[in-house]
Parts: sequence; structure tokens; C-alpha cells
Amino acid sequence: MKLNKKVFFNIHSWIGIRLSILFFIVCFSGTLATLSHEMDWLFNPASRATPSEKVAGRNLIVQNFSEKYPSAQIEYWLRPDEPYMADILYKLEDGQRSYVFASRYTGEIQGESQVTIQRFFRDLHYYLFIPFQIGHFTVLAFAFLLLISLVTALLFYKKWWKKLFVLQTGKGMLVFFRSLHRLVGLWSVPFSILFSLTGIWYFIERANISGIGEEVNPRPPVINRQSGEGALPAARYSTTLDYDRAVRLAEAQIPGLEVGDLLPAKGADFPIYLTGTSDVPLVRQRANRVYVDPQTYEVIKVQRASDISTKMWLNDIMDPLHFGSWGGLVTKITWFVFGLGISSLILSGIWITLKRRALQRRQKKVKIMGFWKYVNWAFCAAMLGYMYYIIFTRYQASVLATAIISLSWAGLALLAYYIFVYRLRRNILREQT
Repeated sequence: MKLNKKVFFNIHSWIGIRLSILFFIVCFSGTLATLSHEMDWLFNPASRATPSEKVAGRNLIVQNFSEKYPSAQIEYWLRPDEPYMADILYKLEDGQRSYVFASRYTGEIQGESQVTIQRFFRDLHYYLFIPFQIGHFTVLAFAFLLLISLVTALLFYKKWWKKLFVLQTGKGMLVFFRSLHRLVGLWSVPFSILFSLTGIWYFIERANISGIGEEVNPRPPVINRQSGEGALPAARYSTTLDYDRAVRLAEAQIPGLEVGDLLPAKGADFPIYLTGTSDVPLVRQRANRVYVDPQTYEVIKVQRASDISTKMWLNDIMDPLHFGSWGGLVTKITWFVFGLGISSLILSGIWITLKRRALQRRQKKVKIMGFWKYVNWAFCAAMLGYMYYIIFTRYQASVLATAIISLSWAGLALLAYYIFVYRLRRNILREQT
């Protein structure tokens, strides 16, 4: 049976054009998320750390935190894998979360921010700020669409394996961009497959298909105490723990463990939850888990990356593979470049379609999205609405941060209008005269 290449081309075009706006936002936000820590480092001096052989004790950092914020509690303690990044302590005070930067080498509290670039782009790429699981599954649906788009492109593109170094020039802008679109697409094939498969795994995990979501995310142990035993106000509990002792206990349980992120106990009935890297390569910090009783400082439960099941191992390599963090700055930059390439495929596909149809119809205005234009814009409107709601309520971002975010979106929209409407119309009119 002969393959109908026109059908595959139409499927490929339908995904790239009808869902183009959402597709671009999902891909581009993921691309920026790969280097979001580095963007924080670039734009926020408080997030920087100067690597040193000597590392400050956790208790010293907590002491400095308590002196600066006496009525605050630590919700979460993030220690990035990057040695040039400061620790980020999620501070909760008067019901409001903010992010405190502390040097892991000196213990100094270096600054505070209502929102970080890393958190903003992770939230945007994670669920488009749209609640009720709608945003999560909208993003994850594009993993399937990216894979379908890739497969259909390879099926209708004749002998693509012979054209890895072919770029047509000197035959007009349309021919050039079509050739460039194909060339970038071919070189992006491994990353398109990688992003698709990891995204599909995220879908399976979130949908809990065959119980995988529950299996790979085990519940933490519960500590049962007598009423009132170890009672302490929750607001102060996280700043009274002996973190240095908990870290020593955890690192003694797993060979080669270096504790990174940790979750302070919320009260006497909750354990201290510590994660980190060990000798097992590729997996994220959560592959190693140690739970410590905050009263007796006994180890309650241990999960070693070397002993986890195949499903849990697969789950714990997904983030490093998806965001390119497994190999440090080199792999993150590589993932960023190819992420830009995949994002550019969507934009160049729109431009090629607009240009081709405009030349065919010889008219100024070309409608290619129809009904789906409103679907795209509806999701974008919902995304922006919920984004501002989160900025004002959860982040309580400063006026400057809100203005920067707003101007960035406005600049992106104006740039799109300039390229795909203004410049394209002028180009077509010039060719018609």
C-alpha cells in the first residue's frame, strides 16, 4: 500500500498552523526554563554564589535566616545542582511566600525576591498558569502532537536522510525558508523525540495510568505521637531543627550522598525530608530520599537510587533529560539551542504557509487558522488572566517585576505582528507591483 504523502503533510501542517500560538508558548517556555537558573544568576546578584571548598553548615544559614526574619518559617529548602547558584529558602510569613537567597559557602543571607525567573518559567511551562489540571494536560497533550508532527514530516519528506546538509539559497525567500525549516527540523529530530517521549511519560504519571503515578511518587511516612508531644508553633518549627545532624544522618545512609534539597518538618508528626545526589548518574535528587524524625533524629525511611524499581528510575531521569540538567551547563546550553530550533520551526512554518497562500491567492489578507484562531486566543487569554492572578496573589510581585513581565509579553506580541503581518504584507505588495 502506497503512503499518501499529502495526507501526512496536511496533518503536519494542521498541527503546526491551527495550534501554532499555544504550541509556540509551550515549546518556548520550556526552552527558557532550561536556563532559568542562569537567568536568575544574570539578573539577580543575590542569587549568585562564589564556589569554595568550604561549605557553611545548614544551622548557620538557619540562624542567619531567623535573625533576619524572626517570625518567618522555611517551607522548602532548594539547593540547586549548579555550584554558582545560592540556596533558595522558600520563606512563609503572614501567609505570603517569598524566596530568600543564602550562600551555601558563607551562610550569608544575600537577598530576597517575591518571584524568581526559574519559578516563573517552570510554572508557565508546567501548566500555563491555568488551574484545575486543564493547564497541565494542555501542555502534556503537545508531547503527543510534537511526536505526530515529527513522524508525519519524516513520512512526506522524500529521502530526508540525504538532506542533512542541504540549504537552498538564491531562489527567493520562500524557497530559502522552506529549506531552512526542513534543515532545522532534521537536526532537531533527536531532541523532538526526547521531548515527546519525556512529555508522554509526564502525561502517564499525571493521569496515573496503570497506577504509575502513585507507584513512582510514594507517600512520606507518618509519625504517630501522643497528643501534645513535641508541640511547637508551626511558624517556628522549621527554624529550630538541627539540620546539620539530619544531613549527617542522611549522608551516612547512602554511599556518596550529598544532600541538596530538603523539606523541613511542619510539626512533630512530620519527618524531615532530605534528597540529594549520589554515585548513581543521571537521576534527579529525589531518587535518593531520607526521612528523619525531627524529635528523636532517628532515620525512619531510606530510598536509595541504586535500589529503586525500573519505573521509579525512569521517572527520576525524566527531568534531567527533559531540561538537559544532567550534564551541567554544557548540556543545558545544548538543550536551549535545540529548543530554540524547535520553537523556530513553528514560527517559520507559519511564515511559509502565510507566504505561500498569499502568493496563491494574490490578496493582502490571508486567513489560515479559522475557528482554531479563537481556540488559541481563548487559551492565551485564560493563561494571561490566571498569570496576573497568580502574580498579584501568590507571588505578590513588585511593580517593577510585573511591568517587566507585561512588557515582555507585549514585546513578543508586537514582534509577531511586525513579522507575520506588517512585513509579510509589504513583501507581498512589493512582489505584486
